[in-house]
Amino acid sequence: MQRDEDLARGLQQGHRGDLVELVERHHSPLLGYLYRMTGGDRSLAEDLAQETFVRVLRGIASYRYPRPFKPWLYSIATNLARDYYKQADQRHTISMPEDPPPDESAAPEERLIDDMQAQQIALALMNLPAHQREAVILRYYQELSLAEIAEALAIPVGTVKSRLSLGISRLRELVLERE
Repeated sequence: MQRDEDLARGLQQGHRGDLVELVERHHSPLLGYLYRMTGGDRSLAEDLAQETFVRVLRGIASYRYPRPFKPWLYSIATNLARDYYKQADQRHTISMPEDPPPDESAAPEERLIDDMQAQQIALALMNLPAHQREAVILRYYQELSLAEIAEALAIPVGTVKSRLSLGISRLRELVLERE
């Protein structure tokens, strides 16, 4: 299996099939990231994910091999989400996330508690400042390393650590307030 960086390099050389492979690998996790960044707005997340890959294709010439591909991809997606919310004519409302598929192995009471906790966290995430929300989602939902987050957000690793620490502390406060 080819590495993402090699596929990106192949795409630079005109191998369009490499884009298909990159989309297949990254679409679902990227959609999950954008879903959380948009407060559970699935259609907006899908639009932003699609636009992210369009921008990858358009901007592939600016990709610097062997730069890690994943942080580059997430930086494009993050900037698209930021730009969307900067538009003055857009009004952002918090929507409830769609229900995840139930875990049939868990008891109904456990599923209900898990669903309630997930909704509380999703609502609390939307109340974090955008820069903290980005770092928290990239770290704990997308499982990027600190260095990858730093690269994706174009900030020093120390700033990532600070945003994560402040974000998690604030998230904890928000969830406790709701209880």
